[in-house]
Amino acid sequence: MHSTLFIAVMAGLGGMLGWGGADFFAKKTVDHVGPIKSLVWAHSCGTALFVVLAIGQLLLKRSVPLPHGVAWLGLLGFGILQMLVYWLVYKGFEKGQLAVLNPVFASFTGIVALVAIIGFGEHANARLLIALAVLFAGIILLNVDLEGLKSKQLNLVPGLKEVGAATVLAAIWTLGWDKFVSGQNSFSYALFMYAFMTLAAFVLAYIMKEKLSSVPSRVRPYLIFMGAGETIAYLAISWGYSSTNLTDIVALVSGAFSVPTVILAYLFLKERVTKLQTAAIAVIIVAIGIVSLG
Repeated sequence: MHSTLFIAVMAGLGGMLGWGGADFFAKKTVDHVGPIKSLVWAHSCGTALFVVLAIGQLLLKRSVPLPHGVAWLGLLGFGILQMLVYWLVYKGFEKGQLAVLNPVFASFTGIVALVAIIGFGEHANARLLIALAVLFAGIILLNVDLEGLKSKQLNLVPGLKEVGAATVLAAIWTLGWDKFVSGQNSFSYALFMYAFMTLAAFVLAYIMKEKLSSVPSRVRPYLIFMGAGETIAYLAISWGYSSTNLTDIVALVSGAFSVPTVILAYLFLKERVTKLQTAAIAVIIVAIGIVSLG
């Protein structure tokens, strides 16, 4: 496998596994402490892990270069933007049905891939284009609940505005972050962007007058695992975007984060997995394999 393609696929898989694991533990926290409190404390744990990793780098005599000049403003902006994405998604999921909203949000990876190929002129042969299209179709199908869609109780309006806005912002963030971090130290940039995202979450909690205390002890380990998953994901995709120009591959492979979430929910939460989801998981795995071959 070509080295840049290998990096892109591995970075995408890191994002997929990291975000998938974080979403699994989010299932066990949001209902208990709410979206804003989950957002603040999970990302605080992630920031703490980033700091520990940075200290480890320094102890190993590996530099963690500080950004320069206007890069600080960029990192602050990307942190605030990504926090808004999380907040809008959580708000939408609180209001509406996942059967409608999950596929809408998952579509941001398709927007990113389309812009990268058409707008940025990323090279892709016919087989790779077909594989990426199949991968995107699998992501959408994995998040579709046909029984929910058939339900007479289904309401398309609640939450759609928030998730639709989050989808557009997520696509903008991904395309911008790809260009911003390209050629830079991916660890350093991910560290400070993530720290600013956490700071923005605290500011949001203050504005919303959300009390951040009284987190049940049984929930705290889940917040730590959420933060760890997020850290892995941002390190992985930042590495991929800074080291390759294969934005479409990194975005779409990492966008399959529902695969580990569904599998973990089935194994540990005993949630049902529909035949459509099983087929979608198989399609995604096959598509990633084809993408890996280039």
